[in-house]
Formats: sequence, C-alpha cells, structure tokens
Amino acid sequence: MTLSLQILTAFLFITATASSPPPSGFTMDLIQRRTNSPSSQRSNTDDQLRSSPYADVVFDNYEYLMKLQIGTPPVEIEAIVDTGSDVIWTQCLPCLNCFNQSNPIFDPSKSSTYKEKQCNTPNDPSCDYELTYADQSYSKGSYASETVTIKSTSGQSYMGKNMHGAFSYCLSPGGASKINFGSNAIVSGNGTVSTPMFLKPGFGFYHLNLDAVSVGETRVETLGTPFHAVDGNMIIDSGSTACSLPTSYCSLVWEAVEKFVTAERVTYADGLLCYKTNTMDVFPVITMHFSGGADLVLDKHNTYISNGHAICLLILCKEEALFGNTAQNNFLVGYDHSSRLISFKPTDCEVAQDIPRDSISAALVLQFNIKFVLFIFVLSLIRL
Repeated sequence: MTLSLQILTAFLFITATASSPPPSGFTMDLIQRRTNSPSSQRSNTDDQLRSSPYADVVFDNYEYLMKLQIGTPPVEIEAIVDTGSDVIWTQCLPCLNCFNQSNPIFDPSKSSTYKEKQCNTPNDPSCDYELTYADQSYSKGSYASETVTIKSTSGQSYMGKNMHGAFSYCLSPGGASKINFGSNAIVSGNGTVSTPMFLKPGFGFYHLNLDAVSVGETRVETLGTPFHAVDGNMIIDSGSTACSLPTSYCSLVWEAVEKFVTAERVTYADGLLCYKTNTMDVFPVITMHFSGGADLVLDKHNTYISNGHAICLLILCKEEALFGNTAQNNFLVGYDHSSRLISFKPTDCEVAQDIPRDSISAALVLQFNIKFVLFIFVLSLIRL
C-alpha cells in the first residue's frame, strides 16, 4: 500500500508561477489501484477527450491517484483525487509515527521552496491542523506552501486563472482514467446533464442537491423527509467508493429495492443490502434526480457489487449523503466554478482514454504554487 497525497478542491484556487504563454487547458492520466473491487461499464464517446493534452490517475481500494512532484528539486509522489476533502497533504520528515509507505517520505529540509505557514500564536507560531475522515482514519500536521510539478504532454506550461476554475475527470472501473483542466474540462454534447454546484461557508466540499431517487419506476422523494433541501444535501466525493444516504431516507430507498427484488436476501456484518444471486438482471435501475432537472440514470454496475456469493446495493445508510466514485464510473464529470455547475456525460472512460500523444516528444513540466499541507506527524493512513 502507498500513502498518497490528497488532491482536493484546492485545484480551483491555484496560484501559478510561469512565464510562458498560457494554454487554454491540459489533461493528465490517472492511475487506478484496487483490491477486490467491483467494476462498472457504460457507453462510448468522446472527441472532446481525444483532442486534449492529459496526465495520470490511479485506483487503490477503489481510489484514483495522480502522479505529482513536490519540492525543489522535485520528489515524485502519488496523490488521491478526492473532491470530498479540502486539505492537500503528504507525509513529511521528521516523522516518528509515519505509515510505512513504499515511496520515500518527503523531506522538506531538502527543498528550497518549502515554507511553513505561520499563524502568529504566542506559544506556537506554526499553523497546525488535524482532520478525521468518515472511516475514522485521521492525520495531523502543519500547513505550509510548496511547489507542485505536474507532467503534461500539452506542449504548454502554465496553470492559474486561465484554467477558469474548471476541471473534469473520467473514471474507468478497470482501465486508464483522465483528469482535465481549463478548456479541456468542458463537458457538453448529447447526453450531458447539469446540476447546480453548492459551496457552503465553512465546508470545503462540493454539494449537489438530491431531489429524489427512482428505484425502477418507483420515485422516492426527499420532500417530506429531514433529508430534503434546496441548497445542497449531498457531497460529491471522488475519494469514496460507495454512495450513502441519511438513514431515515435511505430506509425508504432500500424498501423500494426490497419490493422489486425477488431473490433471497442475505445478511453480512458490513450492513449492506445483499441478495443471493449471480445476475444483475433481478435488480432495478437506480436514477438519481438532482436539482435543475439533472436525472442521472445509473448503470447497474454503478450501483451494485458482487462478492462472488451475493450481489449488494452500493447505497449505504449513514449519517451523511455521499455520491461516491463507483456511481461516477463511466461518466465524464465536470466542475465549472464560474457557472457553479457540475455536469455529467455518459462516457466509456476506458475507450475515451485512447488519446493520441502530443507530437512533442518530451513531457512538459507544469509548475505552480499552492497552499500545501505537509505532515510533520502522521498517526494513521487515510482510507486504508
């Protein structure tokens, strides 16, 4: 296992340092790491992706990573692409309790561009943070600024305001994936649906507003439940595998599934809704109805998972609502900060990744400065 830097919503707020003319956008490959993970599939596209420069994303325990370099001179790391968090971090030396990662731990003392943030408190001038994730893993560290280097094949070097606060990704369940920035991130064309993006004060997440869930032909409204909202009630989270809904509303969705499925129900300790069957045919199609008329019809591989003995619904009953990365598989998902819209386009992400390399032989290096969280102490691995 590799402990990874988290690349989060900060991509919208990057300050660039470069002198060459700005491009309109660029793309990166994502790396996929997974262990005993489900898969999903969908239809094809996309000329949009084929004309784009790009960079790498990976998948571990149903997580997608991208390769970055940090510091001067640059040190390569792998970073989780996680829209459900608002801090960027990696392990740093000195570290007494660091997780045993395969890549070298970053040593800020060897970087000429590392600068620890000062919070001007009398007893401790360093600016410390601590965060806990939904799976109860957590981390501690100190805020700092550092240079991040991204390799691209675009033939251009620049990142900043010309990216227009836009990015998109196409997550494949079993192959190459992509993340796009700037004009390359535009999601449009046949099949595209868009829904408002809600950014709430005090929360560094992207919220969607879920109006209803259809289980086959049965529509389960949020209206009349505590879950109902008009200003965002569901976090879109590329760093989580499954979807989740608040228990009171989730139980209504589960009931609709139970009425549809005739196979024998089986119980597992993880609390999933599972049935003893080896075919997806017995399950209903799930449609997520987001505000603005964005009806997202999910493939069955987006919403169900097989463990070899049973098939389970990948909608969990939890305290908070998350739209996880399995549900996003084989969609081109675009975040447009200027229009405050999140768009979805059904796409065969694996097929769409066959993008011709740029004619330029060497990969170009993009450099930009961002507010960066560097681990001084790490007490556990996030998302083991």
